[in-house]
Amino acid sequence: MASDTTAVVPSPAPGQEGTATARGRADERRSRRYRRDMRWSPYAFVAPFFVFFAAFGLFPLLYTGWASLHQVELTAPNDMTWVGLRNFSRLLSDDFFWNALRNTFTIGVLSTVPQLLVALGIAHLLNYKLRGSMFFRVAVLTPYATSVAAATLVFVLLFGRDYGMINWALGLVGFDPFDWQNGTWTSQLAVSTIVIWRWTGYNALIYLAAMQAVPADLYESAALDGASRWQQFRHVTIPALRPTILFTTVVSTIGATQLFGEPLLFNGAAGATGGSDHQFQTLGLYLYEQGWVNLHLGRASAIAWAMFLILLLIGAVNWFVSRMLRKGETS
Repeated sequence: MASDTTAVVPSPAPGQEGTATARGRADERRSRRYRRDMRWSPYAFVAPFFVFFAAFGLFPLLYTGWASLHQVELTAPNDMTWVGLRNFSRLLSDDFFWNALRNTFTIGVLSTVPQLLVALGIAHLLNYKLRGSMFFRVAVLTPYATSVAAATLVFVLLFGRDYGMINWALGLVGFDPFDWQNGTWTSQLAVSTIVIWRWTGYNALIYLAAMQAVPADLYESAALDGASRWQQFRHVTIPALRPTILFTTVVSTIGATQLFGEPLLFNGAAGATGGSDHQFQTLGLYLYEQGWVNLHLGRASAIAWAMFLILLLIGAVNWFVSRMLRKGETS
């Protein structure tokens, strides 16, 4: 005899049906708020960056681009006269601009190449287990934390013609004193020395971080094959650091293109001229001289955009070399 087992669902009590509906609507609203929060909160978090970038990065870039097409003086920045590309064409025939470009290139080479080579050697030494390694890592970063003005003024004393320590040390080995500030190569070498001192430790720590990411198995395999430390450095460390070396080279080149504080303070009496004969005037100093000394804001804007185009060229070269390196690794 079969029995009827059909379940009977109790109907909600009076008033409970409305409560359940209200609770469901509240859950749905919370769910919509959660989805909106998950979708738009990241944009709200990064919005301050874009606001500051637009105010202090994009707007000055666009304004200098517009000002470079006008004849405008710093004393009357709202009085603009359209001249088209005349400010740029004048740069092509401006001997001072080409002199500043040559000086920027020379100082950049004199500072970047030794800086990165020394940084690579320091990072290689710090990569081994040393007593007090943390102390040495902090010590190599100390020059980077030093003020540009303080470091430059100290080096001005060191490179003094009559009482500088550098000439005193050279005199002990039989050299005549150099006039570091008024010579072309001597002044550029002195300015490059300041840059090397300030940025070598910074690049050394970047190289050290990249070296610590190299698998230890590679060094163990090389050691089992009889490779010395120098051979391990050449055939294991350097190939693994190629992307990092390229990055530091590009960043140092960009910094050299924008070099300003060190040459400005190296000979304070010369101001923005970069020496009595413009012998160490960089593009940054020439821009400052045109805009804030001669008050030619339009010409200074053209120089700024010329520097920007140079940086774009450096970025394009970086992209091309990076692409070639990636192709070489995959082939």
